[in-house]
Amino acid sequence: MASTKEIRTRMKSVEQTLKITNAMYLIASSNLRKAKAQLEQAAPYFTKMHTTIADILHRSPELSHHFLDQRPEIPAAEREAGHRPAPPEQRKVGYVVLSGDKGLAGAYNHNVLKLAERRLRETAHPKLFVVGLVGRAYFQERDIPFEEDFSYVVQNPTMSRARDISDELVQQFLDRELDEVRILYTEMVSALRLEVREQTLLPLVRENFPWEPPKGGPVLPPVTYLPSPEAVLNAIVPSGYVRGMVFGALVEAFSSEQSARMTAMESASDNARDMLKKLSLTYNRARQAAITQEITEVAGGAQAAQ
Repeated sequence: MASTKEIRTRMKSVEQTLKITNAMYLIASSNLRKAKAQLEQAAPYFTKMHTTIADILHRSPELSHHFLDQRPEIPAAEREAGHRPAPPEQRKVGYVVLSGDKGLAGAYNHNVLKLAERRLRETAHPKLFVVGLVGRAYFQERDIPFEEDFSYVVQNPTMSRARDISDELVQQFLDRELDEVRILYTEMVSALRLEVREQTLLPLVRENFPWEPPKGGPVLPPVTYLPSPEAVLNAIVPSGYVRGMVFGALVEAFSSEQSARMTAMESASDNARDMLKKLSLTYNRARQAAITQEITEVAGGAQAAQ
């Protein structure tokens, strides 16, 4: 059995760890409340953007636009120059992977990074955009190159930080450096359930924008988009839809990270308390054994002196 001094040292170490895990739990809880409030405040704006795009696509079924271009083949100008269409499996796909800046959050980082690694293997021409220091370190250790590192946008996501990411993605899509843009992040379905999501940002798919007529209300009058539906899409898709999707994913990922950290720290705190109970019991037994031994030695010495 360890000495009482060794047990006391161990108990102090566990107590310090318990203070840290409790503090991290409280910080994560505060960050989670702020992130939820931030997402709720921005939700009406993003909903309006989504319904506007759905309305434009519904009223203009024959609309042809570069943000709707699925790019089954290369442009006519390139084809006339002698370039051949690339098969679907040769499409250039950009993956934006949202991870955290630190660990101690259970399997939060592991799940999204494993999905990203699998998608990179399945894609012939991938481009990787990493958000978060954990993701950057993960891909660097495995010698997986990435196009851009947005490590500074993970904590306290803002619209301006989402703009930095979305502007880069939209520009590469318009320059035909990317044929498709996807974002991988973690969504907090509930306090105990986190799921990794994969969403396509560009190109826009009509099926993802269903139009629902008003129920029980008056028939809406015709709407004219000025100067044209194409110009409206040019304005709202990069600065409204794509930026809003990126911002929403950043907030969802941040919320999921805080929820995962809360769960991990709560479990660690519970384990520390259990360990303290066991150490306290062991310490009392050791102290009792030491006292009993001292009494026995005193009694033995007294008998020997008689």
